[in-house]
Amino acid sequence: MENLIKRITIDSNICNGKPIIRGMRITVSTILEYLAAGESVENILSSYPILEPEDIKACLEYAKRVTDKSIISYDLKAS
Repeated sequence: MENLIKRITIDSNICNGKPIIRGMRITVSTILEYLAAGESVENILSSYPILEPEDIKACLEYAKRVTDKSIISYDLKAS
């Protein structure tokens, strides 16, 4: 899993410092939004040919780690 998470980088000069995949201008949140909308991994990889299957897994691992270590105090009704 450590090799996967190394695919996620943060650079204040790219995408306003949002977590991105391998230094590219593809954010973790973009991939997670596609997955949450029901898009298949195959379709995401087809839409972004530069991505590799491990990049998708890295996004999921990143999201898991962020939520495991954070207590989110967010009122879902307010959004």
